[in-house]
Amino acid sequence: MAKDSSFTLHSILLELDLSMKKRISMFLMLLCVANISHAELKIGFVNVAKVLEKAPQAEKAKKRLEKEFSPRDKHLISQSKEIKKLEEKLSRDASVMGESERRKLERDIIAKKREGKRSQQEFSEDFNMRRNEELGKLQRRILEAIRALAKDEKFDLLLTDGVIFASQQIDVTEQVQKKLASLTD
Repeated sequence: MAKDSSFTLHSILLELDLSMKKRISMFLMLLCVANISHAELKIGFVNVAKVLEKAPQAEKAKKRLEKEFSPRDKHLISQSKEIKKLEEKLSRDASVMGESERRKLERDIIAKKREGKRSQQEFSEDFNMRRNEELGKLQRRILEAIRALAKDEKFDLLLTDGVIFASQQIDVTEQVQKKLASLTD
């Protein structure tokens, strides 16, 4: 039976990716060292996704992005409406239009669609770049809050991603959220 359980543990470890194996190994090694030295480790867990979701800085970043990109978004919407009106005009009046007038309207629609597509692509690229900048700033702030909490509360180890289970006793996510809220922009 012991052989079967070690085989199962071994097969589970093989399925885990390399970084996960390293994290688990490091954690187990730390636990062994703690048991050997009879020192008590203070270990905690932080749910970074939850912190990110509830961070006051995230809401501020969202408002900054909306303010910055709202005019361009409205312009794209108006371009789309203009194209739709021209297409409706073409489908409604094509039979009564002259050949040259119809071709001119068709070319105008194609040109406006091309311009709209280019504007939409530029908008998406610019928005994604700015969103990533804001997310990077927020992630740095969260890391700063986690480190400050670890130092203030004298944690030996704080874990984040890659944890399969963490009890409520070691979950310090709410404390990190409070620390993050106390940090100024």
